[in-house]
Amino acid sequence: MAAAAKIAPSMLSSDFANLAAEAERMVRLGADWLHMDIMDGHFVPNLTIGAPVIQSLRKHTKAYLDCHLMVTNPSDYVEPFGKAGASGFTFHIEVARDNWHELIQSIREKGMRPGVSLRPGTPVEEVFPLVEAENPVELVLVMTVEPGFGGQKFMPEMMDKVRALRKKYPSLDIEVDGGLGPSTIDVAASAGANCIVAGSSIFGAADPGEVILALRKSVEGSQNKS
Repeated sequence: MAAAAKIAPSMLSSDFANLAAEAERMVRLGADWLHMDIMDGHFVPNLTIGAPVIQSLRKHTKAYLDCHLMVTNPSDYVEPFGKAGASGFTFHIEVARDNWHELIQSIREKGMRPGVSLRPGTPVEEVFPLVEAENPVELVLVMTVEPGFGGQKFMPEMMDKVRALRKKYPSLDIEVDGGLGPSTIDVAASAGANCIVAGSSIFGAADPGEVILALRKSVEGSQNKS
């Protein structure tokens, strides 16, 4: 059973002054998830949003809030994000090598869906134990740029990680984030990615709905071929 296509506009590229309206617009245009980039200014140099913004946004949308935590101490964020109404909580393996068992457990206990992410320099093998655990992550996010800033160039060499994951785990949610758009989606989709995060390519488009549709069609087309 192929993992369903999920298109997740990256709200980091939206108009933050009108976040509720931007969220509503993306859902209306066909987004499955809303991708929320949480950066602490330490794990990555940029500083973005925290639980209070998630809590505020949750009052205005029923959408799946796909939270990617680029933070040094993810365990500190589990309770506040659970309370705020986050749907998915994706942490980085690089800061959770010693405590991922407990982290996954606490994420679930707070009613969120656990995911793990890896930076471009991290071998994909590091996340295999988390997918195969008795209490596993349900999503692996393969970063296709260095995390921290939007608008970077897609790294096609990361597709080897996606292919390795898809071969091992046919029904896993495999997410890609960084430089995704109409010109790069086919490479990612054919490698086996089904959850597509796209920021500037959606929000900067004349017709964002067309871009969301094109991303979805590429994923579904690749799945039909395989």
